[in-house]
Amino acid sequence: MGRYIGPVCRLCRREGIKLMLKGVRCETAKCAMERQWRNRPPGMHGWRRRKPSGYGIRLREKQKVKRYYGVFERQFMIYFRMAERAKTNTGEALLSILERRLDNAVWKLGFAPSRRAARVAVAHGHIYVNGRRNNRPSYLIGQGDRLSVKPSERSKKFIRSVVGDGAPAMQSWLGLDVEALEGTINALPTREDVQIPVEEHLIIEMCSR
Repeated sequence: MGRYIGPVCRLCRREGIKLMLKGVRCETAKCAMERQWRNRPPGMHGWRRRKPSGYGIRLREKQKVKRYYGVFERQFMIYFRMAERAKTNTGEALLSILERRLDNAVWKLGFAPSRRAARVAVAHGHIYVNGRRNNRPSYLIGQGDRLSVKPSERSKKFIRSVVGDGAPAMQSWLGLDVEALEGTINALPTREDVQIPVEEHLIIEMCSR
């Protein structure tokens, strides 16, 4: 399984937006995008701003989404083929599939400070789906699924330290019981639930070539 082990702030700087790859740090003044001298593309030539080509614009949209959800090219194309077979708009179907990833749902429920941390929590067996252990971050959740924490003191203490005492703000497709540390999938995510600014039609145009 491949994974990116370089500095993640470079990815945000390259895409020009906050990808929320470091959790709480991204919301503070320590974020690289908050510093005027660092909020440009990385590298010694990052200060040069050339007019991007049509291909470059489409590539940046695709890379932005891949890095935001933490997927690589092969898996992203699998999701694209699934979206192509959907009866709804291909772009909206693609974003909905990415939102349904288990690691994304765990992060949005507040069980982890970032998607990368959520991926680790799932891979280490801290998360159960419908009462059964699931260590696949790429697992696609469905409507009615229940996400809970492993019934062990160590796992509950770990998740409780992240969630805290109060319930975080939930999107309409998610529900959370803070006391039981259990989340429910009330509905499938829609285009409005995607929090990253993206023009999905540019991604579809590039992947369809």
